[in-house]
Amino acid sequence: MTTPAETSASEVASIPLSPEFGWGWLLALAASAFMVLVLAYSIGALVFIGVGVWGTNVPFVWGFDLTNYVWWIGIANGSTLFAAILVLRRHSLRTAINRFAEGLALFAVICAGIFPIFHLGRPWLFYWMFPYPATFEVWPQFRSPLTWDFWAIITHLIVTTMLWYVGLIPDLATLRDRARPLAAKRVFAAFALGWRGSLRHWALHQRAYRLVAVAVIPIALVIQSTVAFEFSVTLVPDWHETRLPLHYVVSGLESGLALILLAAAILRGSLRLERYISVEDLDLIGKLLLANSLVVGYVHMGEIGSALLAGSYTQTATINRLVGDYAGLYWGAIALTVLLPQALWSPSVRASNPGCILIGLGVTAGVWLDRLSIVVGGLQRDYLPSMWRMYAPTQPEWYLYLGTIGLFAALFLLFVRYLPVISMSETRHDEHREARS
Repeated sequence: MTTPAETSASEVASIPLSPEFGWGWLLALAASAFMVLVLAYSIGALVFIGVGVWGTNVPFVWGFDLTNYVWWIGIANGSTLFAAILVLRRHSLRTAINRFAEGLALFAVICAGIFPIFHLGRPWLFYWMFPYPATFEVWPQFRSPLTWDFWAIITHLIVTTMLWYVGLIPDLATLRDRARPLAAKRVFAAFALGWRGSLRHWALHQRAYRLVAVAVIPIALVIQSTVAFEFSVTLVPDWHETRLPLHYVVSGLESGLALILLAAAILRGSLRLERYISVEDLDLIGKLLLANSLVVGYVHMGEIGSALLAGSYTQTATINRLVGDYAGLYWGAIALTVLLPQALWSPSVRASNPGCILIGLGVTAGVWLDRLSIVVGGLQRDYLPSMWRMYAPTQPEWYLYLGTIGLFAALFLLFVRYLPVISMSETRHDEHREARS
């Protein structure tokens, strides 16, 4: 007799093991592949022509490159921090959310790593930022933010990959046992690391999973703060502020929660996972996003108040962000990150797939506007009025940004197609526990 837990495992496993996946997935993958080609074109232009194809210039030594890097790393930090907390608290929400939340974090780190590498101008020499034993004894400048980026991305990539992969091992063994083609069976077997589901395996797995989750929390907070320090160690009036680490941590968590809510609503509707991603799950994520938006609003008010009281250049730079040439970016970010999530006060909005998708997209876009407002608005008016300019991103910059979105979407679509987006082991555990009770 088939138990409910075995039925659940069969339903989830049938998604990656199915020989066909539908036209919708193929169309989405084709669109993502086209954007990846755009990414390749923009990177090629950058390598063969140089960073002059970007709109960065004095005083805008940074533009879309830093904006998009900080945006992607914030999404990665927010997603992985949320997933790690669910693992450590053993919250029931982890069964539905953790697997694809960890995947979102990993794919966002990959996209974030593109910008610092190609911002160098000579990306093939990126390894110079690693203290390898060079015979000419020229070591990296550890006070350089570029070196901080290198270590931040490498550390984040390793820890996020470990969190995602360790949680996936039991399900890879399930796919190994259920796969029909011999090639697929061998691939799943290789990555399952000889998993047999013994008590010793489970004990070691849970210990390793929690250990990695413990490591994620301080690393995510430190990395997000390190990104903010790249701004605050400069002498730019609107950047040289100790408030930036808090701003980046809070808004980064909001972008991660928004993308998780967006992905949960899409997967729930497209893959018919209503049984596993329930209305209650969407409701809880929506409440967390709503609470986070209120904190973001409080942080913005505190920043404005402290800047106005500070006087001098800081006050002038803040007023310029509020009413200057790029004020639309700032108020657009406020509207999307603080005001739009207030719709989540309504239970019907939190239970609606389209409502969650729209709010998730809006908040994610709002955080990007916030990052652009900080980067461009801060550099527009420096200490010398003779150097005041306007920033205009070029087509290669837009192509690079949109290309990373296409890369992120392609990785996520391949993940959905070939790996379980819901943890089968956690689902079986929860259903066995409910049956005993």
